[in-house]
Amino acid sequence: MHKTTTCPYCGVGCGVNAEVENNAVVGVKGNKEHPANFGRLCVKGSSLHEVLGQQGRLLNPLINGQQSTWDDALETVAEGFKRTVMEHGSDSVALYLSGQILTEDYYVANKFIKGFIGTANVDTNSRLCMASAVVGYKRAFGSDTVPCCYEDLELTDLLVMVGSNAAWNHPILFQRMQKAKKANPNLKVIVIDPRRTATCDIADLHLAIKPGTDSELFTGLLSYLAEAGAINKEYIEANTEGFDQAISIAQSQFSDLQTVAEFCDVSVSDLQDFFESYAKTEKVITFYSQGVNQSSSGSDNANAIINCHLATGRIGYEGAGPFSITGQPNAMGGREVGGLANQMAAHMDFKDTEAVDRVARFWNAENMAQQDGLKAVDMFEAIEAGKIKAVWIMGTNPAVSLPNTDQIVRALEACPLVVVSDCIGDTDTLRYADVCLPATGWSEKNGTVTNSERRISRQRSILPPSGEAKHDWWIISEVAKRMGFEEAFSYEHPYQIFAEHAALSGFENNGTRDFDISLFEDIDEKTYDSLSPVQWPVTKEAPYGTARMFSDGRFFTPSGKARFVAIESSAPVQQPTEELPFVLNTGRIRDQWHTMAITGRTPRLFQHRDEPFIELNEADASNLKITEGDLVRASNSQGEFIGRARVVGSEQRKGEAFVPMHWNSIFSSKGRMGVLIEPVTDPFSGQPESKHGRVKLEPMNPAWQGWLMCRNELESDLPVEYWSKVPKQGATLFYLADSSYLENGIDWCKENLGEVDIWLEDKGSNSFRAAGLDGEQLEWAFFVMPYGQIPSTKWLEEMFEKTEVSLDERRYLLSVTGCELEDPGELICSCYQVGSNAIEDAISQGCKSVEALGAKLKCGTNCGSCIPELNALLAKQL
Repeated sequence: MHKTTTCPYCGVGCGVNAEVENNAVVGVKGNKEHPANFGRLCVKGSSLHEVLGQQGRLLNPLINGQQSTWDDALETVAEGFKRTVMEHGSDSVALYLSGQILTEDYYVANKFIKGFIGTANVDTNSRLCMASAVVGYKRAFGSDTVPCCYEDLELTDLLVMVGSNAAWNHPILFQRMQKAKKANPNLKVIVIDPRRTATCDIADLHLAIKPGTDSELFTGLLSYLAEAGAINKEYIEANTEGFDQAISIAQSQFSDLQTVAEFCDVSVSDLQDFFESYAKTEKVITFYSQGVNQSSSGSDNANAIINCHLATGRIGYEGAGPFSITGQPNAMGGREVGGLANQMAAHMDFKDTEAVDRVARFWNAENMAQQDGLKAVDMFEAIEAGKIKAVWIMGTNPAVSLPNTDQIVRALEACPLVVVSDCIGDTDTLRYADVCLPATGWSEKNGTVTNSERRISRQRSILPPSGEAKHDWWIISEVAKRMGFEEAFSYEHPYQIFAEHAALSGFENNGTRDFDISLFEDIDEKTYDSLSPVQWPVTKEAPYGTARMFSDGRFFTPSGKARFVAIESSAPVQQPTEELPFVLNTGRIRDQWHTMAITGRTPRLFQHRDEPFIELNEADASNLKITEGDLVRASNSQGEFIGRARVVGSEQRKGEAFVPMHWNSIFSSKGRMGVLIEPVTDPFSGQPESKHGRVKLEPMNPAWQGWLMCRNELESDLPVEYWSKVPKQGATLFYLADSSYLENGIDWCKENLGEVDIWLEDKGSNSFRAAGLDGEQLEWAFFVMPYGQIPSTKWLEEMFEKTEVSLDERRYLLSVTGCELEDPGELICSCYQVGSNAIEDAISQGCKSVEALGAKLKCGTNCGSCIPELNALLAKQL
């Protein structure tokens, strides 16, 4: 049978049909009825069933590393928080949440700490992805309201994508864009991004602007629109305020195309193409993501974009509007319930004293927080400084994801009480926990999430909890009860929490607040269980939801008019220096998610990119004497990152480099990119400047490199400067490198791997190969050889699948040629395991289109994420 639920990865919020047999999820498919994806799933969503299972899960409560009962663990947390508050005040405790927990979990957590502990020291990892977009919307509209819907991507005539690599990060939406472009020959796509990413595959124009110049680009556009007579004076007069100041400042800074082009480092002709296209097109969607938000001027970036839509009146109708796309499955749901330190529930703010009183009365909370709490970066600085003495972290991994991650580690080490709720048994953050609480994961959780178009969907419980895992809302409620708040936290089912959340959204609202789902305030369990996806607001007046906002020209400001925000030019804080000459960009890759706690559980999602890497321009690589595949060290005063060089041409601007955000200390010795990002934040949103670090790059030049494959987990990290771990089917691969020479390979193996059964050594060529067996079964194989000589490991994986390795197989084992399996080349299509070599062969045999390749090899026919790479191979070969 199949059960419907929602994907737990990005903010698209795809519907999923899970196939269940014998109390296990055996496969997943896209839900054709869900309006976010209409049956499509990306490679991460398609592999959801592969990351399930109890292995590697946190199955029992732990206190100081020892298994405990739930009663003892809950009592320890409750007593620790209660004692800390009594001795040091409410602001001495904090919660740090995640955009991957459900709305019901979020709601209970915020009610607990803001309403009953009495502090707003609760923030979320959503601070790292969309806090600046929130500020932009609130400054302009008076509310955190995304005005658009996914359908608008298909109805627009000009799609401007800013700081978004949707092809990799929101691949199902990207497929909708591809389909729309094929169907509408008038649709023009402009991509604004310092890097030429896979998203540029559908671009008519790519503006590779200088990093950190987004607000200046759109301020220049505003000035151009006024000069060209392309503004909508009637709309401005009737529906906005602040235009005169905004346009005056814009024109004083950027009065002509040449000035904007020089500032943004693009050609005048390309800039004119963009500006003219925007000026003459009525249906414009500006689709923006982390490249806009993760900036010390992220809020201004957002408002510069919104200013242009307000000036032209391009908002509130089909195919038009400023569309911020969220990164996480429930970042929007967290915003609804006040998951950020500077928000209250139901889109209310602390600066409104009436709102503070309203929420307190609704909750019957006598100890309601009265002011904003500490945002993420400030929170962990306060923990290290000893101002916060107890922190509870839920479903996130700040020891990897936050900037200056070594400081985060110091903070956790210094904090007297660290509580971590997680579904995974080993994360960088969990290692510093005094109390570990096992939480349910995807397929076990039961509640709601809200995607990027304001669509609320059900994430349903498909399987029973693993081990002793509990739902986050239950865990928080049980701690609250033990602290004396039993009456306010007597929930027995998530539908009761959702109903309360809905009731608060309509409480004394009367149309004054954007977020309103009061139609559900009396929802029962049966209706909740069968709830269909719906876009808020959902009220008696709009019982089927609301696709677009602001169609009536009314906004949620005191005057009812949208506000222009005057934007002053400002440079990124982390400017390159003589010692740190490279600008560092960071971001996601196609097949991984966040810090790999979940996606790291399946080998399939490592096949596209299996090591940390540093992407740099070929001219920079040449100057640094770096070639493709070399290990490269990126460093600054905070720390260092080591990754494999990916040398590209014009895709990467000179003087800049890109590294992925995903690797942690469980998968790589030097792969945490957060160590390189300084704790610089936007002054309004508190969002870190993660897209503009500064580093020195240099080749590592190791004394030796090699690789290791082993059947069982190693008891400790290997004593080498660089290692990177890659899960395989039935085994684990490690890439290895060290700056010290390997003096005695046999002794090294005995010390770190076990007895050596067969070996082969050639000291003249610095080559060493060895293997160990357990009886007749292969346990490990170790090879010292240059990186460029490492072959496809598929043949060796098959050796590990055997229960007995024959004498002939042992004879050829160390030759690295013992198998005649074809080298697939770089994996391009993860869904159907198609490598670059097979694709190049098919092209040479006459396949001259993506469709032809799909017909022959199936590549590109499932999730579509690899289509830009297929097009690149076609262009190269043809």
